[in-house]
Amino acid sequence: MGEKLYTIVDGGTIVSPKGFKAGGLHCGLKKTDRHDLGAIVSNVPAVAAAVYTTNVFQAAPLKVTRESLQNGKLRAIVVNSGNANACTGKQGEEDAYAMRSAAASRFGVAEEDVAVASTGVIGELLKMERVMSGIAGLPERVNGETTGAEAFSQAILTTDLVKKEACVTAQIDGRTITIAGAAKGSGMIHPNMATMLGFVTTDAVIGREALQYLLGSTTDLTFNMITVDGDTSTNDMLIAMASGLAGNEALKPEHPDWNAFAEGFEYVCRMLAMAIARDGEGASRLIEVRVLGAECDDDARAIAKTIIGSSLVKSAVFGADANWGRIIAAVGRAGRPVNPETVDIAIGPIEVLNQSRPVPFDEDAALAYLQGDSVTIDVKLHNGHGTATAWGCDLTYDYVRINAAYRT
Repeated sequence: MGEKLYTIVDGGTIVSPKGFKAGGLHCGLKKTDRHDLGAIVSNVPAVAAAVYTTNVFQAAPLKVTRESLQNGKLRAIVVNSGNANACTGKQGEEDAYAMRSAAASRFGVAEEDVAVASTGVIGELLKMERVMSGIAGLPERVNGETTGAEAFSQAILTTDLVKKEACVTAQIDGRTITIAGAAKGSGMIHPNMATMLGFVTTDAVIGREALQYLLGSTTDLTFNMITVDGDTSTNDMLIAMASGLAGNEALKPEHPDWNAFAEGFEYVCRMLAMAIARDGEGASRLIEVRVLGAECDDDARAIAKTIIGSSLVKSAVFGADANWGRIIAAVGRAGRPVNPETVDIAIGPIEVLNQSRPVPFDEDAALAYLQGDSVTIDVKLHNGHGTATAWGCDLTYDYVRINAAYRT
């Protein structure tokens, strides 16, 4: 691999790019006193793009956000957790529009410049009196400091145990541009953009079409390559905003520094996606599956996602059991071309299958490896040049405990 074209910013946040502010507070949607309402605000009209869940049942906020993004610009995003406002009928739509209107009024921007996002329990109406009171108090909580970013990152969490942030800089036209992101997600994670919310900010100058193209292609390599439980949420949404305050020449694929921006953008999204997989509900281990030698990249992605989504593979990792039979079974049912005579499998540094034949291995060494915090599974198909990487987590007793009583 070549030298990175971006620089990782330790401690960077969603407000690190020029022109952005954020904040959050507790308005009473959650039973605990954790923040449950937040906002990201741009000081200037920001070029915006988004991708959405492919679930047929799409939450009311997605309809409102799609409408707002028709002009390709945003000034603010208002987000609540604790209630998904999904499958709530006409009243749910009215509530989402009311959130947009109230946020626009409080931040002094046009309604069509505000996006709305929600996450939490499906099928319950929002407690709008609490939401509206919270939105009224948001402007004084929103700032361009780390405190505001921290409050926002906390406000979007549901069953998540940790906040998820990433930030990089890159040199574009001799200027330093910044790309940052924040996300939430722990359960109901099997994005097909497509509970998960993601937000990316940058101060780069970039057109709407170029940003939408980059967001879509990057999502396919990152957020669409994770799974926790195989369930695609009704509320998944990823929004990118570009303030343009870095002052570079407009970015597009032909720009000489496009690769630097695209690589930095992908890094931010990949770190957020991996953080979601690592923080899967009840999870104790991050699993990375790398597939090489498929007929094409699309086949490799399908095979990697099938392995990472297998309940049997996930259970074996939880039990620290080097049961490669579950891995090859997942490869074989992925519905993509595979030569059953040429598959190699390794669990970490331990080869367990070579040319589809078992390799004697040290069970104690495998046990020790599988008891670590992260597990890598390599699958070589020797069938072409397609490659892909997917991320997920183990399946634990706690996953069942958490989801058995999620609503109550």
